[in-house]
Amino acid sequence: MPSSEAVSNVMRGNRKTGSRPEASLRRELHARGLRYRKNPSLRTSVGVVRPDLAFAGPKVAVFVDGCFWHSCPVHGNTPGTNREYWEPKLRRNRERDRQVTEALTADGWVVVRVWEHEPPASAAAAVVTAVRAGAMEASQRRPQT
Repeated sequence: MPSSEAVSNVMRGNRKTGSRPEASLRRELHARGLRYRKNPSLRTSVGVVRPDLAFAGPKVAVFVDGCFWHSCPVHGNTPGTNREYWEPKLRRNRERDRQVTEALTADGWVVVRVWEHEPPASAAAAVVTAVRAGAMEASQRRPQT
């Protein structure tokens, strides 16, 4: 359990979708002419997965990972208080990220994970590269008429 009611309130206040970094990335992608689906449900071998953004045609799933919740190697940290709660929780988050990435990849999706601290322009560049590559592959898979 969290160490206090204040911690519980902060955790409840964290948005599942529409965070500031995610909204910035969406604006950048939209400005570059890309259209996407927000938080679609994708069935995988590990259950239903909801990436932050998905490009269905080229099969690209985008996750904007928070530095704290996903243990960013640059900014992630484990709180000193209540470590017996936080260490396993953050470890489970990392493991779930790995399982989701593997399951989507096995289903033919390209997974792009960006950290919340990445500038929107560079994060968008990574997404654009993946979408273009996926679009090329998708066009090659289509039967020629």
